[in-house]
Amino acid sequence: MEQIHWVQHRCRQLLVGDSGRGWYSSPNGIPNKSSQNAHCYPHIFRGKRRTVLAHYGPYQQEYEDISKNYKGNAIRTTKYSILTFIPMNLFQQFHRAANLYFLFLALLNWVPVVEAFQKEITMLPLLVVLTVTAIKDALEDYRRYLFDKKVNNNEVRVKQKAYTVQCWKDVRVGDFIHLSCNEIIPADMLLLYSSDPRGICYIETANLDGETNLKQRQVVSDFSLQGLEIHPDSFNSRIECENPNNDLSNFKGYIEHSSGVRVGLHNSNLLLRSCTIRNTETVVGIVVYAGHESKAMMNNSGPRYKRSKLEKRLNTDILWCVVLLIVMCLTAAIGHSLWLKNLKDPIFQVDVETSPALAGFYVFWTMIIVLQVLIPISLYVSIEIVKLGQIYFIHNDLALYNEQMNSRIQCRALNITEELGQVQYLFSDKTGTLTENNMVFRRCSIYGVDYPHEENARRLEMYGPEKTEAAGRSVALKSSFSGKSLSCRSLSCNYSSVSLHTLTAESEEQENQLSNHIQTRTCAREVVPDPELVKKLNWLSSPVLPLSEDSSDTPSSLEFTYITDFFLALAICNSVVVSSPSQPRHMVSKESGTPLRSLEEIKLMFQRLSFTPFSDLSTLSPSQIKGSPRTFTWGKTDSVTFSTPPNSNTESEQDQEWQVKGKAIQVDIGDINTNCDCTKQNVEDLTRDVGTDDELLYEAESPDEAALVHAARVYRCTLRGRSAESLLVDLPGIGSLTVQLLHILPFDSNRKRMSVVIRHPLTGQVVVYTKGADSVIMDLAQTPKGAGAEQAQDIYSHIREQTQKHLDSYAREGLRTLCIAKKVLEEEEYEVWLKKQLLAESSIENREELMLESSQSLETNLTLLGTTGIVDRLQEEVPETIEALQRAGIKVWVLTGDKQETAINIAYSCKLLCPSDQLLTASCRTGNQEKSFSNSMASFVLVIDGQTVEWALQEELNNDFIELSCRCKAIICCRSTPRQKSQVVQLIRNQLGVTTLAVGDGANDVSMIQMADVGIGISGQEGMQAVMSSDFAISRFKHLRKLLLVHGHWCYARLANMVLYFIYKNVMYVNLLFWYQFFCGFSGGVMTNSWVLIFFNLLFTSVPPLIYGVLDQDSSADNLMGQPEIYQAVYIPYIFWITAVDAFYQSLVCFFMPYCALVGSDAGELSLGSLINASALLIILLHQVLESHTLTWIHVVVLVLSGGFYFGFVLLFSVFCVTCSPPTNPVGVETQQMSQPLFYIICALTTVTALLPRYKHIPSHPYGGLHPAITCLLSKAFLSACSLAPLLS
Repeated sequence: MEQIHWVQHRCRQLLVGDSGRGWYSSPNGIPNKSSQNAHCYPHIFRGKRRTVLAHYGPYQQEYEDISKNYKGNAIRTTKYSILTFIPMNLFQQFHRAANLYFLFLALLNWVPVVEAFQKEITMLPLLVVLTVTAIKDALEDYRRYLFDKKVNNNEVRVKQKAYTVQCWKDVRVGDFIHLSCNEIIPADMLLLYSSDPRGICYIETANLDGETNLKQRQVVSDFSLQGLEIHPDSFNSRIECENPNNDLSNFKGYIEHSSGVRVGLHNSNLLLRSCTIRNTETVVGIVVYAGHESKAMMNNSGPRYKRSKLEKRLNTDILWCVVLLIVMCLTAAIGHSLWLKNLKDPIFQVDVETSPALAGFYVFWTMIIVLQVLIPISLYVSIEIVKLGQIYFIHNDLALYNEQMNSRIQCRALNITEELGQVQYLFSDKTGTLTENNMVFRRCSIYGVDYPHEENARRLEMYGPEKTEAAGRSVALKSSFSGKSLSCRSLSCNYSSVSLHTLTAESEEQENQLSNHIQTRTCAREVVPDPELVKKLNWLSSPVLPLSEDSSDTPSSLEFTYITDFFLALAICNSVVVSSPSQPRHMVSKESGTPLRSLEEIKLMFQRLSFTPFSDLSTLSPSQIKGSPRTFTWGKTDSVTFSTPPNSNTESEQDQEWQVKGKAIQVDIGDINTNCDCTKQNVEDLTRDVGTDDELLYEAESPDEAALVHAARVYRCTLRGRSAESLLVDLPGIGSLTVQLLHILPFDSNRKRMSVVIRHPLTGQVVVYTKGADSVIMDLAQTPKGAGAEQAQDIYSHIREQTQKHLDSYAREGLRTLCIAKKVLEEEEYEVWLKKQLLAESSIENREELMLESSQSLETNLTLLGTTGIVDRLQEEVPETIEALQRAGIKVWVLTGDKQETAINIAYSCKLLCPSDQLLTASCRTGNQEKSFSNSMASFVLVIDGQTVEWALQEELNNDFIELSCRCKAIICCRSTPRQKSQVVQLIRNQLGVTTLAVGDGANDVSMIQMADVGIGISGQEGMQAVMSSDFAISRFKHLRKLLLVHGHWCYARLANMVLYFIYKNVMYVNLLFWYQFFCGFSGGVMTNSWVLIFFNLLFTSVPPLIYGVLDQDSSADNLMGQPEIYQAVYIPYIFWITAVDAFYQSLVCFFMPYCALVGSDAGELSLGSLINASALLIILLHQVLESHTLTWIHVVVLVLSGGFYFGFVLLFSVFCVTCSPPTNPVGVETQQMSQPLFYIICALTTVTALLPRYKHIPSHPYGGLHPAITCLLSKAFLSACSLAPLLS
């Protein structure tokens, strides 16, 4: 193994010496082009760069000078410290306009000429709000402090003279970190050593991006040759890399050794903070970024803040309240000026030195202080509290719990719950969102022949959700240290450290969700093989192998090659990690892969079966192309004999009869009965053999890969092990073979394909296997050219034509399609490409572009082998959910990267499309097409592809696109890129001003989720990126129905009504003070003591609205689910003025009825105020009872306590406070008033009169009337008041 690494290293050095573009300078300081360029690398870093030296290495003084500006590894996510909490929290709170307004009023009350109350009283509302908010912020920050402390005190082994255990917070840039399996990486570090002999290690990035599949990292090239752990005192190298940034997918730099050799560094050499070491006993790395400079921390921007439309409308309503306040204060100022001007011979003391105009100016500011409660200062805090209560009930709804995945809904955004009730456009991904994303191999086409797998189709139709529990079979064991459930892939690790939960602030539920992620990949292996394909593969593994096309049932040698290459490509063209319950990772060793047949037999067979390139195929005769009649016979340990046509002069006599052991046996093909009666038995044996085989676990990056690997395994083409340089594969009839893996060209969204480059173990040829989207592979497939290529072109054209028909057929069935292709490289061609690939791998500047260019140059002139059809079933209740959402007035768009035919088929399945709908197809390639159905009154559904969307999004066309989309019932955007998805959402949201919701399950949906007003992630098979970027996370699409129609409607209705109720009670109570100004010369006087005035809205009537906002249900959940049309409730703009008019009416009744009752009596102003306050309290509390649609014991208790708190406070105040509210004296006023029956009669009559219009209005409410108990109670109270009315006279 070390020799191979050494050869690769020397080849790279030689290549760089020729090109001058790489990262390697020649040793011994030879002044060539490479060494000259090596010292010019700093120019490739745009901006500053970072130099890293070993902490305890030979360059201590230089290390101290360089690293003093680098941050330590301690993290701090708290906002405050003990010293900064009060000033910083106050500074942040006074960013709110309402707090600044009340601070202004408190300061204004200190001005003597406009003073309305005692100075300390006006500060109480502001102090209460600031204190409550500060306590909430302090608790949240304390929780973050505990989390930071837990992380910073985690322990890790750091190399000094010897390994010592240190806390994470003490790690510094340049430290050598020693990690074992299952330990979490404390800082971004460069991998210098791995106990794996190949110089690799596996990491799990679940803490970083939510993905549970393993990712491979490579030791820096030169260090992988050493095979020994690195020591700081012998580390003489210098690391130059880019400054800290948040790009998780890129890392640029180089390491310069003392000899002057420079080695390029890239992302596969970097271990990121918070990832977990898996499947590797020991790794050692040097820290390059620590603490807040690590990529993980730089990506941690905290929760995003979104403002709901209701909050924006609330600001508008507050502005109207300000307008009302100014009008009232202006009225009082003008009234006071006129009153002073017309005042003659006053009998009380009046400041005659001040002019009426100036006195009116002073009164204006006095009234601002008196009427300050018109602006609801506690409303914002109340809204936050209510939203927390709403989230609690959403979070604990059992209907949104997924028992299979043991996951419930996650509410990640705390401030937009009401947006769930205002959604107008819903943008959905298809795969994994509408469908299971549980890919199952359904059928395939090879060599232009379709294999329908009918038994497999019947099994899938009978497959039920209840069977999904048996899938996955990923055993979980307990880690002896952490106590957490770990995947079986970590069983070989002897050392176990902190588990995932130590580095995440999410709930343990999310950890369980991540650990169960792999186990949910159900039934990918449950494939019933096709009998016809089994029969052909059995010929390959049978003792007698017919290679004639004399019979229609007998495959040709060319078809055998296609079938073998097809399943070999399915098995190896992937990045699957193989493991089993007994062995966490299957490695490829020298002893592995002993074939069942002798190597000479297999090589000769493949030489005869090897696929001839089209350039050579064109020179053969038609009979040779179809397949010459041969005899190909072998036994398990006997002999192999080939009989060839007489005109074949390319083979020697030794080839014509080659004997391995014993006696030669020759069998003529004509004697073979190809119509085998035991095909069905072969299928059963094959299925049984696979099931009883050693249990293998495949860790795939996507469900597609897992499905294809399992399908290949069903046909005995089994991937058994993987290493960095080789693969262990079982082939039917051959046994285990070690395949040399030369390169992996991973999938990317630009190429839409992935490839592997191998050296064939039997033919020795360099072969490229490629799988990818049919739209790409079909274009890259080779067409024979040149003289004499007609015959070859006929064969290939037939294969291509039939494959395209099968692709279209699969798409119409709603299957996901992938094309499989291969390419055989000549050695010279491979060497040329290898030089280009090595240059791209070792380059920093434009490395991604060079890698893309290199991959594309290799993936040309491919030979099309066939295609696969993978079924991705709809999730349960998807059609019912979409139908309900459409009935609720929500437009549903599907944005998918799949083919048009597949998207349309799924749209019909999920009832987004109805048979009566008219389908409009917009495509740049074919122009606009319209498919009309018989019903002329049907709705329109637009189907548009990605290319056309790109045109439609242009500024000059987007208005037409929007106009067209508004006239359509639904839109299906197929072949869409992630960028196009987010652009479509942004266009609709901005141009139409509607509330948008985006739902998806994969990384390609993140931009769309973040762009929408409400982003919902589905925890599916594609990792957790969508969940971690979302506002709400659910496990099934069907949960959207209740989340929007029930919880969304409730949250919106509760908050909207609570806001109106706050405005109502403030306007109503402020008007009581305003009416009193007409009887006190608009002087700013009040008829009650200032303490009651301040506490009335702040304490006495503040709790009932909170209960209303959390518990009220204007309609039952069953009613909302059964009648989605109710969801379309909207916040009517003029409802504010209706509420204000209602408040004006009630304030008139509440003020003038007690006034008329006491007029002419000896009652003072505090007696009048006592009656008005008590009546106002009853009116406001009972008004909420009338508005509520739900009455529980909690409501009753809160209402009774609110009323009892008021009466208890005023009674105690009137008994003990003598000078609490100068110049008035409240002693004995309340006790005297409440001891008289007239007080209660007036209060009852005033309350009933004020609420009578509201009572009459309630029965016509669209969601029902009053509770019968309340109706009876109010009726009795009204009759009692009427019977006592004569006493008032």
